[in-house]
Amino acid sequence: MIERKKTLKTLWKFADKRLVKVVTGIRRCGKSTLLEAFRKELLRKRPRANVVTLDFECAEDRDVTTAKALYERVVASLDARRKNYVFLDEIQHVERFEEAVDALYARKDADIYVTGSNSRLLSGEIATLLSGRHVEIRMQPLSFAEFLSARPDGTSPRDAWNDYVLFGGFPYVQEFIPDREAVDIYLEGLFNTIVVKDVVQRRKIADPASLERIVRFLFDNIGNVTTVKAVCDALAAGGRRIAPQTVDGYIDGLAEAFVVLRADRFDLRGRDLLKTGAKYYVSDMGLRRHVLGGALRDYGRVLENLVYLELLRRGRPVRIGVLGPCEIDFVTGTGADREYWQVAASVRDPATLERELRPLRELRDNYPKWLVTLDDDPPMDHGGIRQLSVLDFFLG
Repeated sequence: MIERKKTLKTLWKFADKRLVKVVTGIRRCGKSTLLEAFRKELLRKRPRANVVTLDFECAEDRDVTTAKALYERVVASLDARRKNYVFLDEIQHVERFEEAVDALYARKDADIYVTGSNSRLLSGEIATLLSGRHVEIRMQPLSFAEFLSARPDGTSPRDAWNDYVLFGGFPYVQEFIPDREAVDIYLEGLFNTIVVKDVVQRRKIADPASLERIVRFLFDNIGNVTTVKAVCDALAAGGRRIAPQTVDGYIDGLAEAFVVLRADRFDLRGRDLLKTGAKYYVSDMGLRRHVLGGALRDYGRVLENLVYLELLRRGRPVRIGVLGPCEIDFVTGTGADREYWQVAASVRDPATLERELRPLRELRDNYPKWLVTLDDDPPMDHGGIRQLSVLDFFLG
């Protein structure tokens, strides 16, 4: 079992609090394993606890398909003499599950933990009934630090980094490294499952072929400003016409299933989100490489994608900074904890270094400013702008 120490620590912060704990993330990123690790620690620390677990992707619990059946199954397992902890895994398979969760919450005799693989399902529908009474904990595939911790002893960080970029961070991929063929067979099955179960079926998509083309377009354009019109034009150029509202719905479905993550653009002068154009990043680089096929390309944008995911893991809002004609890759935090980030494959060429530093120098404030690169150089300072190597950033 690969330890997810940071997320586990977050769960413990909310244990026994009068909140429903909702763990979300792309399928097979480790949500169920996280709850298993939490349950083991829980029983070690609270040996008299009564633990009730239902996994709606396991055969023994698939008969629970309605809110009424879910409520009755859980209530029948509660013990009035002990503290009850209820774990409901992949709950989106239960029709109107939010009503059962609301009813269980109202009983006040159970601490409730829920997982699911759809952002709107869990943050939207639960939020409607449990406004202010739930907390969402988002998971991703393994961070680089977690990936490195799972590699054999003696693996150098640089070698592990190369594997991380190539194979991605889904935990079970570790079983197959360095067998690329086996990794790709696993990722193919995982991708098909995610698209079919979490996008096509939920959104009732009648044209999966167009959905797949949209996936390929988004995967191929990570880090570029993307509009619905641009996607429609690309599909039309390939001989496939599709209505803008349909494209918009398909992209929303992919974002709900955490296949892609949307980063909005923020006007640093107007202090407001821009309504047109956004950037999309992929939840896992191994999945992207497999879907697009061929050798690894556009290493600079791959690094940008990975830095974006890592900044999200650190728990603050991440947006694209727009400063007139200049763009800053990422702006994190709000208010006094704001930071600015630029990402580049290499800045050893003086002209490239100057191009990357220019937007940060245009800023007229004193918030921290960072430049992350693949260059294997020691940390540097460029007039208050700190340059870090990728390994220092991900492991530091």
